[in-house]
Amino acid sequence: MQTTPKPPDPLILYGHTFQSRLLLGTARYPSPATLEAAVRRAHPAMLTASLRRQQAVDHGAGNSFWELLRRLEVPVLPNTAGCHSAQEAITTAHMAREVFATPWIKLELIGDDYTLQPDTLNLVEVAGRLIKDGFQVLPYCTEDLVLCQRLVDAGCQAVMPWAAPIGTGKGPVNPYALRMLRERLSVPMIVDAGLGLPSHACQVMEWGFDGVLLNTAVALAQNPVAMAGAFAAAVQAGRDAHRSGVMSAQDTAQPSTPVLGTPFWHEASA
Repeated sequence: MQTTPKPPDPLILYGHTFQSRLLLGTARYPSPATLEAAVRRAHPAMLTASLRRQQAVDHGAGNSFWELLRRLEVPVLPNTAGCHSAQEAITTAHMAREVFATPWIKLELIGDDYTLQPDTLNLVEVAGRLIKDGFQVLPYCTEDLVLCQRLVDAGCQAVMPWAAPIGTGKGPVNPYALRMLRERLSVPMIVDAGLGLPSHACQVMEWGFDGVLLNTAVALAQNPVAMAGAFAAAVQAGRDAHRSGVMSAQDTAQPSTPVLGTPFWHEASA
């Protein structure tokens, strides 16, 4: 029996095509070797890297990290992690573009140190300025519909709402808002932060999100390499389920095998 091959289903961001819908962070792994093995297991679309935290331009460990990224041959998505002011984020983005030789930037502008919640009051302005400077901005944001719409209006061709605060692993804490966001906006959306289980990733992909970005859930797993593979499989499963058309939930039991006419055994016993 022949099976019909699945049609191509790439992730498209700013006109660029990616075969994977999983983006992977590069921090907090037990060792560079573990990071490398996890990346090769997951085959992510992009790898996030922080200029401030990885110190890619330094000698020694920073240089080794940069060589590792080059060896993996996966597109790098620099981020502005740790930035708390608009000017700090803009300056870091420009430095990252020079170091990593890419216009891509994951914009993080932190407004609260305890929750690491984005600075929603200044995020749109900073995103707009970076887009005017030629960056392809992927903004880390909350699931707030109005905020995400303003980011799109500012020129962002994709947004990255959180599922929960960074590093908590709680999964989607506000399913209603996330699903409403997916229904209302047509741009690509990548769930960034707060996912802890492969089932979390599968769930948001089933809702129609276009991808997920992970770091802590993989890096701090007891077996990061196996967990990277599990998340990659879950992302694909969720995407396949969404494209297949999930059945509608029913309030009452529905027989999977309809009963038509009188059963044969009943006739025989009459």
